[in-house]
Amino acid sequence: MSHFWLTGLALLLVVAGVPVSAETLIGRVVSVQDGDTLTLRVAGRRVKVRLAGIDAPERDQPFGDKSRRSLSQMTLNRTVNVAVQKIDDYGRTIGAVTVTGSNVEAEQVRRGLAWVYRQYTHDAQLLALEAEARAVRRGLWADANPTPPWDWRHSGQTEETPTRRSISEVFVGRCGAKRTCKAMTSCEEARFYLQECGLSRLDGDQDGTPCEALCR
Repeated sequence: MSHFWLTGLALLLVVAGVPVSAETLIGRVVSVQDGDTLTLRVAGRRVKVRLAGIDAPERDQPFGDKSRRSLSQMTLNRTVNVAVQKIDDYGRTIGAVTVTGSNVEAEQVRRGLAWVYRQYTHDAQLLALEAEARAVRRGLWADANPTPPWDWRHSGQTEETPTRRSISEVFVGRCGAKRTCKAMTSCEEARFYLQECGLSRLDGDQDGTPCEALCR
């Protein structure tokens, strides 16, 4: 059975919502949403991937933008491998991401730009890298007591997680209706057209942020 066939099968299972653990997706990263979420193109389809085992700062949290830029620098427009674990409630593929043999989750933690997501993993390597980053106060650990993103979300300080699905529902069916940043009425609408419709022209510098006059 060929590797190409297995990759195609994995993609079909992802689209169908069937668990696909032990499968691998190989694709080119076309956008980066935040420090632990990216979208890659596989066999002509776009697949949103949530990095397994880590939780990065929300975009409106301290170090949120820096974490996203770090993930972009490592993966954007590059071919990555995703060892799929499951599909989450948002329809995202959860998996371990590697690029040229390097584990992206581990590097985000090493740089002090993500926490180990202890609710879902107790990986000894990730925990050791987090302890090292904290000890030298690297990245977000420059703050003596940074707020983990899961606490930030639960405190109601961010709308990022609860509104990801609702934003798509608001703009559903609009792909093709607009083509330029001037036509967008909000950052949320611009993000929908970039991430869900694949309108890459909205992200001229390919940093994952569309229409920067709106999404400052």
